Amino acid sequence: MTRAETAAFGVYVHWPFCLSKCPYCDFNSHVRHAAIDEDRFARAFAREIETTAARVPGRQVEITLEANPTSVEAARFAGYRAAGVNRVSLGVQALDDASLKQLGRLHSVREALDAVAIARKAFERYSFDLIYARPDQTADMWAAELQLAIKEAAEHLSLYQLTIEEGTPFFGLYAAGKLKTPNEATARALYDVTQEVCAHHGLPAYEISNHARKGAECRHNLVYWRGEEYAGIGPGAHGRLDINGSRHATMAEKRPEAWLMRVEANGHGVITNDVLNSAERADEFLLMGLRLVEGIDPRRYAALAGRPLNPRRIALLREEGAIVVDGDGRLRVTQAGFPVLDAVVADLAA
Repeated sequence: MTRAETAAFGVYVHWPFCLSKCPYCDFNSHVRHAAIDEDRFARAFAREIETTAARVPGRQVEITLEANPTSVEAARFAGYRAAGVNRVSLGVQALDDASLKQLGRLHSVREALDAVAIARKAFERYSFDLIYARPDQTADMWAAELQLAIKEAAEHLSLYQLTIEEGTPFFGLYAAGKLKTPNEATARALYDVTQEVCAHHGLPAYEISNHARKGAECRHNLVYWRGEEYAGIGPGAHGRLDINGSRHATMAEKRPEAWLMRVEANGHGVITNDVLNSAERADEFLLMGLRLVEGIDPRRYAALAGRPLNPRRIALLREEGAIVVDGDGRLRVTQAGFPVLDAVVADLAA
């Protein structure tokens, strides 16, 4: 068998432009009020894909598009499908117009649901995102919103707890006391409602923030969480590539116009290309793999790190009910452990 037939591989293509910057977003996204030279950028994306493919030839992937649920974007879905995209993920974020306005989204609930309906016709596999733990949100409100979402989503939902990221407008408002998010107890209740409602309707969590019917998991994101290879294409995109037996961590220039000039001059926009050592690879594998309900194989960690996980720490976390070790030796975080996942990972990695 060839490597392409035995190992998963992903390609992340980052288009850096948005119509507006959402106040909670810390992604590398940019607003340009003047017209963008889309043809020039498209040529640069194709060039960087060609250059990267030459470094790691012979890989194949599922192609997922992430899109905003506006009428303009949805009108393009048939074209995307014809071009080879076979899965779409929509950034709905809320099914409440007041919340959408507060989150800085440019679409309404009606527009979002219309876009989901168009996606349903164009793609066999589709999903959308929602944000919870929003200001003034209660468990009952979220449960009702979730039930509507599940009816529309069919087989996959990405459900993220609102986090206040430094450098965003929400961070400044939060620091000034002008933005109040649910307290810790309410946030935990909202998380519990998420698990209960989704599981009841046949969409259990397969990752800490992602829910799907069996077989409908996002194959692209599983590549990240299982520690496989992926290429990052576009401004600010990260990648993990195995070249000559070493794992390379790549990052492209964040500024779109600077990235464009680098690609035109060099064939790629990569500004960081670090070879990860064994400890770094093992820690990354632990951090990403324990996000999955399926957990990790501790033997793979030991092979990467050159040492096993500390059995005493495993025993303590098992006693606390944060992790379990299955009969086949896989180590998994429990439902009780997921809300404190960062602490679990830090304890195991120490």
